[in-house]
Amino acid sequence: MPQLLDAFHDPQVCRPLVAAIRDRLAGRRLRFMEVCGTHTVALFRSGIRSLLADVVDHLSGPGCPVCVTHEREVALFLDLAAQPGVIVATFGDLMRVPGPGGRSLKAAQAEGARVHIVYSPAEALEIAAANPSAHVAFLGVGFETTAPAVAATVQMAKARGVGNFSVLCLHKLVPPALAALAAEKDLHLDALLLPGHVSAIIGTTPYQFVAQEYGIPAVIAGFEPLDLLEAVLAMAEMTAAGKAQVENRYRRVVAEEGNPRALAVMDEVFEIVDAPWRGIGVIPASGLALRPEYAAWDARQVFHLTEQETPPIPGCRCGEVLKGKLTPPGCPLFGRACTPARPVGPCMVSTEGSCAAYFKYRVA
Repeated sequence: MPQLLDAFHDPQVCRPLVAAIRDRLAGRRLRFMEVCGTHTVALFRSGIRSLLADVVDHLSGPGCPVCVTHEREVALFLDLAAQPGVIVATFGDLMRVPGPGGRSLKAAQAEGARVHIVYSPAEALEIAAANPSAHVAFLGVGFETTAPAVAATVQMAKARGVGNFSVLCLHKLVPPALAALAAEKDLHLDALLLPGHVSAIIGTTPYQFVAQEYGIPAVIAGFEPLDLLEAVLAMAEMTAAGKAQVENRYRRVVAEEGNPRALAVMDEVFEIVDAPWRGIGVIPASGLALRPEYAAWDARQVFHLTEQETPPIPGCRCGEVLKGKLTPPGCPLFGRACTPARPVGPCMVSTEGSCAAYFKYRVA
């Protein structure tokens, strides 16, 4: 396995691809958006972003689940943490996401709230089983990548009769967000780099509308340097030929039909609903909620939580970054009032956030 991975980093393999990209572009620039936050970081870390800076423009999209978590959803976190007898179980990257007034779960924890960092929803379920006098509420945030594990955990809670466990379901779906972006009149994209992790779950079919309805070439890719260069080359070739189709360049992981078992679990537990995206607004049919038959494990129902309108963070332009209309250095707070040590907006909080990546790699 290490030898296989080494091949994806081999300069002798990657160098001809760089030359081929330049040849296909033939003096024109390629402007594409990477939808996945992991791709954003991988493009920086591999050096590809700087290596092709003279011929390729990269835009970062809404592919960081922490970044697109809306302020009013963070307000729900805080409402939940304030409930007596509740332990909030969460992934660590949600701890510092700012909500109304800049407050976060980290601040709530400092004030006495019981907030536990877990590494899986199943771990949260075990905490609930071991603490029958408390109620453990897990924050279900993420895209199609993490949703199946949350759905399976809810099924386990029901099967085991663990009644002191619930999920605040805030999962979001990638294809509807792509539709919202593609409909933007002033984005002017040549192509889309599609997320490998999400695609491993949903497959290739849900993306076909991007090419068929909007005429935008799109490529599913992995995260190693060779994966990324092959994807950029595919985008350059389609752009040069005037073709728009969805290509799967991550076939070792992504099947056309996706992961049927994961999709079946999601369909059993979740229903599709409208959802708010930070900086973008409400996107129809872009979120997941627990079905009525799982209401006993739905934190919204258990604690009667309702979303309230919340004002955006003053000065933060994370929403424009997430829509590809602004690069992080264009935000007046970037690197000044907003740094990874003291983040003002969510794009600086997550390791997959565009602002955090720009700051770490010091891109002007």
